[in-house]
Amino acid sequence: MQRRQLLASLAAASFIPGMSFAQEGKPLRIVIPFPPGGATDITARSLQEALARILKQPVVLENRAGAGGSIGTTEVARATPDGLTFGIATLSTHGVNPAVYAKLPYDPVKDFVGVTEIVKAPGVIVVNPNVLPVNSFAELVKYLKANPGKVSYATPGNGTIGHMWGELFKSSTGTSMVHIPYRGAGPAINDVLGGQVPVYFDQVASSLPHIQAGKLKALAVSWHERLDVLPAVPTYGELGYAVNNDPSWFGMVAPAGTPAALVERMQQAVAQALKEPAVRQRLAGQGLYPSGSTPKEFSAQIVREIEKMKRVAAFAHVKMD
Repeated sequence: MQRRQLLASLAAASFIPGMSFAQEGKPLRIVIPFPPGGATDITARSLQEALARILKQPVVLENRAGAGGSIGTTEVARATPDGLTFGIATLSTHGVNPAVYAKLPYDPVKDFVGVTEIVKAPGVIVVNPNVLPVNSFAELVKYLKANPGKVSYATPGNGTIGHMWGELFKSSTGTSMVHIPYRGAGPAINDVLGGQVPVYFDQVASSLPHIQAGKLKALAVSWHERLDVLPAVPTYGELGYAVNNDPSWFGMVAPAGTPAALVERMQQAVAQALKEPAVRQRLAGQGLYPSGSTPKEFSAQIVREIEKMKRVAAFAHVKMD
């Protein structure tokens, strides 16, 4: 009995940071369910170097885009639960998709174990100032009401949080726009910059460089106060649209069945990485705000977000096959 207890203790110890004999040195894969260039991608890449150093093993990032994040998320769900594959979870993949799609190739609760929330991500509505002659949120609403159904808006894809934000905007303002979905934030921004689509809904992180360069004009952000990186841009709450003032988030999940010790090991590594000034500075510079949570807290958060997004989907009349 004593020998078995000793072996069990040694096995458990192998998963503790600093004593990670079983994992140390093996490549660790983090799947990003959206293309490079978006806020999801930025979040993961901001942590990559720190996680590799803390965990003492190579960290490989893989972009698996498509179907509103479902392709990459499904890959994580079907991966071997050995603590070597993790995925970036978003409000889109683990909140919006379950609320708006009749069928998904993954179960957002049963197929995963939550690891941690990583960051909060304020949203933004931007316009191409060379295409749409508006300089404020109020002017946009006025223009849309005078031109119903004649203006289109871009999002990173069907069932993404950008889609939900766009439909919620239409419902709350009583306006009409045509939704143009893309395969990720990068392609969507490119067409907005090119003038093919004049309005865009997404996280601040994706479009911030273009806003700062004057190529896109930000009209409102979804956050509890004005952002340091966009101090001149009002919040939806300031403008009288509190229902639109809900930010997004990014977190990390593992395949269901991943040993709790390995999940805890990763959660602690992310928490440690988020304390590093260089990581925090890079995230803040992109309009992303470090948060963090325990596996239990994040798993419970996912359940709550699904229920909340179901209410938003019903409010905005969004439902897809």
